[in-house]
Amino acid sequence: MQSTDFPHVGNGAVSLLLDARGPGLPSVLHWGAPLSASELDQAPELARALDRPVPSGGPDTAVTVGTLPEHAAGFPGRPGLRGHRQDGAGWAPVFTRTELRQESAGSLVVTARDVEAGLTLVSETELDDSGLLRLRHRLRNDGPGPYTVDALEGTLPLPAQATELLDFTGRHCRERQPQRRRLHDGTWLRESRRGKPGLDATLGLLAGTTDFGFRHGEVWALHVAWSGNHVAYTQRLPEGHTLLGGGELLLPGEITLDPGAEYATPWLCAAYSERGIDGVSAAFHGWLRALHRQGGRLAGPVTLNTWEAVYFDHDLDRLRTLADTAARCGVERFVLDDGWFRGRRNDRAGLGDWYVDEDVWPDGLGPLIDHVRGLGMEFGLWVEPEMISPDSELCRAHPEWLLAPEHRAAPPARHQQVLDVARPEAYAYLLERLDTLLTRYPIGALKWDHNRDLVAAQHAGRAGVHAQTRAVYELLDTLRQRHPRVSVESCASGGGRVDLGILERTDRVWASDCNDALERQAIQRWTGVFVPPEMLGAHVGPTRAHTTGRRHGLGFRAATALFGHMGAEWDIERGASEPQRERLAAAFALYKRHRELLHGGAVVHADHPDPAAWVHGVVARDGGSALFCYAQLAMSDHAVPPRVRLPGLDPAGRYQVRLEHPAGAPRKRGREVPEWWAAGGTVLSGRLLERVGVQAPVTDPEDAWLLSLERLDGRDESFGEVPD
Repeated sequence: MQSTDFPHVGNGAVSLLLDARGPGLPSVLHWGAPLSASELDQAPELARALDRPVPSGGPDTAVTVGTLPEHAAGFPGRPGLRGHRQDGAGWAPVFTRTELRQESAGSLVVTARDVEAGLTLVSETELDDSGLLRLRHRLRNDGPGPYTVDALEGTLPLPAQATELLDFTGRHCRERQPQRRRLHDGTWLRESRRGKPGLDATLGLLAGTTDFGFRHGEVWALHVAWSGNHVAYTQRLPEGHTLLGGGELLLPGEITLDPGAEYATPWLCAAYSERGIDGVSAAFHGWLRALHRQGGRLAGPVTLNTWEAVYFDHDLDRLRTLADTAARCGVERFVLDDGWFRGRRNDRAGLGDWYVDEDVWPDGLGPLIDHVRGLGMEFGLWVEPEMISPDSELCRAHPEWLLAPEHRAAPPARHQQVLDVARPEAYAYLLERLDTLLTRYPIGALKWDHNRDLVAAQHAGRAGVHAQTRAVYELLDTLRQRHPRVSVESCASGGGRVDLGILERTDRVWASDCNDALERQAIQRWTGVFVPPEMLGAHVGPTRAHTTGRRHGLGFRAATALFGHMGAEWDIERGASEPQRERLAAAFALYKRHRELLHGGAVVHADHPDPAAWVHGVVARDGGSALFCYAQLAMSDHAVPPRVRLPGLDPAGRYQVRLEHPAGAPRKRGREVPEWWAAGGTVLSGRLLERVGVQAPVTDPEDAWLLSLERLDGRDESFGEVPD
């Protein structure tokens, strides 16, 4: 029987052990490696062993920390709750626990009150089977007057062995670039004030033991599941406290609670791994996959998007011909991008006028949709509902619908402004327009874009990013309820809105507007830490990349896109030769052959010793098959590359290892290719493949190879299943 003094939320992947002996909020004794039943029985002795000494110059009693640090309890760092009443009262509450409810090993609810401050706090903790831990707080105003919430953030303490921090930055067409640093005293703070996570958003914070990698070291990770302004931070204090924390970044006056009202934070998602970054991915991927399996929307059809093929030049005959070519190549979803609605001949007009342009489409979209569906493909459509062009009928009719201060527009960006979706009239207009389109036409997918930051976003006389984000969630939820079979892709100038808040409501994210395969290798590698392959849009672009001007072979481009939700963004009708189309069709066929594996297996990365090459793959949950990619990103320092080790396999299983070409024959043959590659493969145990490896060929920079593995001797029951 679990002690109520030491509540535990845990499973075979992670343990969160709390100390609830006192009257206040529980503190965290342990967040990390899973604890056994016998170890949990020793919780009282463990708590005694972990009693903190009292340092000189501080409070006379030890200060402990849980999921909400309290200033008035003596914590000298960043308080979890920052707020006040109009007279300045209630700014430093001290909560007394009134209830602790644990209905299962994966659920805990703690309720606490500060009667004098007139506040009630409810802290919820949920643990998914995959090992993803989710935390949130709800604050209710029980006092007689309004209470302003400046911040309400969750935290999890880190152990002292977490010495390094990995997070991410980026820009348009170069999102999710990693940066590592030592954890030092002080605060490492990452904020987004863009009205969305942003192209430079960190996506997550990963703290770990020294030199942790994909397959080694302990790692503690945190992600804020919110699609508006947010904050994530680490803090280490001289008193020995080290925290991971985060939440919504609230602008002045956004949350003022009237008596009886409450504010709920976004979910703070956390994961622990004792086997490197790949273990963190297993937790995040598992949670997202379970969520989307419940909705029955996990297919990953081969997608062609028309943007880089035709841009704004919408011509029915040309698009029909493009659709014919796409179908012959094996495309399963045809998405008509920007330019189909009234006045949209360029990017300076039309946003908000969500009616099919009668001049370009005199018979509506029906003729194109019928043609696409007649070829056996699903039809998709691009929209950008949250934005409005000053040069649009909607803006001329309703300039007051802009999300901006009265009588003053926000600075222009991409020749557009933001529509105040939280305004009831604007919300109703968008819902009617999108619902009408989805009802009138058999549209199977929406590409939902968001192409500018929110600047001076004012709603109803106050800062409006929170209200805008909630309204967009509601709009998406309502449309999904009315049209449950419609898939939605989240795009925001590419990868500017990638978070678990939006992914609760959408089926994939567009990782970047950059289709340069070399850039995409890094973008997808790091986005994929949190997002599983089937939710990560990855397209084969033209030979010469639209955004960088680089030229890459089709094999490298195809191998890069294969490990995501694969598609093409390329004028394959006019801009590709027949041999190129044949090779693209072969790549799509390879993707379909391995799709179940790619979109259901465990994502793994080798900690390869040569920084000029990356090795990653997907291993089936039962270890029965795997597909790996060896990507040569740059010229190696070595004339002969080092051996390639393949992680995550059944150690006792015997695997047939074969070379797969992502899009036709490789560039090089002869002595630069090991004999076993040319001879059709080899057979080795999973243990040898992971611990010793195989020899890679001499490979040109910006080229890639694939290895396909099948276990020959049936399932080893001792191996079990690779977690999602």
